[in-house]
Amino acid sequence: MSNEHTQHAVLVLPRLRVQNANAISSPLTWGFPSITAFTGLMTALARRMGPDAGISFHSVGVVCHGFEAQVTQGGYTRSFCLTRNPVLQDGSTAAIVEEGRVHLDITLVFEVTLSADLLDDAKRAQCAAEVGECVAAMRIAGGSVMPQLPGALRRPPRAKLTLLGGDVDLQAKQFKRLSRQWLPGFALVSRDDVLQSRLEELRANAPGEASPPTLLDAWLDLSRINHRASRKAAPDAIPGEPTEVVEWATDSRNGWLVPIPVGYVALSDLYPPGAVAGARDTGVPFRFVESVYSIGQWVSPHRLADITQITWWPDYALASGLYRCVNAFQAPATDSYTPVSFTD
Repeated sequence: MSNEHTQHAVLVLPRLRVQNANAISSPLTWGFPSITAFTGLMTALARRMGPDAGISFHSVGVVCHGFEAQVTQGGYTRSFCLTRNPVLQDGSTAAIVEEGRVHLDITLVFEVTLSADLLDDAKRAQCAAEVGECVAAMRIAGGSVMPQLPGALRRPPRAKLTLLGGDVDLQAKQFKRLSRQWLPGFALVSRDDVLQSRLEELRANAPGEASPPTLLDAWLDLSRINHRASRKAAPDAIPGEPTEVVEWATDSRNGWLVPIPVGYVALSDLYPPGAVAGARDTGVPFRFVESVYSIGQWVSPHRLADITQITWWPDYALASGLYRCVNAFQAPATDSYTPVSFTD
């Protein structure tokens, strides 16, 4: 689409019910689907709509309203609810392929540009309806999009295209009005800054070590609940008894932080199409990759400032072979991550 006579807009697909989505987001994480699943959906949606639709997709955001993991609830350890496959032709039991599933209630937010033909309200509404019908027939993170339950809402929400004003202040007001329609819910944003702050904190508390903490150590530290012991003077020490007591405290953190995969990094050179046997698509170049991880945070949409803080877009660095999803969220000064002191 030409940059001339185009208009920035926000496409909202509200309250999508997704059944049996993939809950195994990476080799190391499980729970909410990977953000790459939604950027992949955006790419597939753009291809289905075609270049003549008058709409170009740039980034996608997701707001979660409901999350129902298909796991057993008994005890501390949880396990996925698996399906039993039919027996083989010889009567033997077929192997069980472990897969994690989750039911979701989500809202998808796309940052798009529209051609001059879609500036008319009627045509824009028709385009939004076509996108909604297209998504209804697609898979989201491997899950099926289900129709709205009868009687659940008086009027099921519909896909909507909203034009963004040219003024920054006007865009902020429009986004605030839209974000309040996504409540109650939480949007997934990037917190690379928290990961870097945690790494600096770990290194500051471990000076002179032969193997200083790495980003993996910081990532694992933020991915769990840490309980630390500290010695304090006994308030009423009895002569002959220990004068110190050990107290356990849980690390405090600001925000709902979660470990997330954000893309892939190359492990090999880029091979020409068809050079690697067993590739899914023999018409495109191929390379081996592994997952890239970072820290994300679930934030209420009304706390975000503009559309770039909620959406993610794919980025590629040729020199490093890094394929990752980028988000422009910036935490306010009052909500910034508070470092934890190991000496308290």
